[in-house]
Amino acid sequence: MKIKANEYTPDEILRFIRQSTDLTQKEFAKSINKSEHWCQSNELGRSNYYFKDLLKIAKKHNIDIFIEKK
Repeated sequence: MKIKANEYTPDEILRFIRQSTDLTQKEFAKSINKSEHWCQSNELGRSNYYFKDLLKIAKKHNIDIFIEKK
């Protein structure tokens, strides 16, 4: 799977990645060494995470994240 990062919000991208794994928020959070609360907050857009964290999460789940120049 490939995701164009500039077409989605950070919370949408994280949700897409989690949903592609067919894991619950709790299972997904455990797989990336984060708390369930961290996952919930970020999926709801209440918190922000670093792009470098997103890249690590995507790599772990074999998803390519890229930014397309316009």
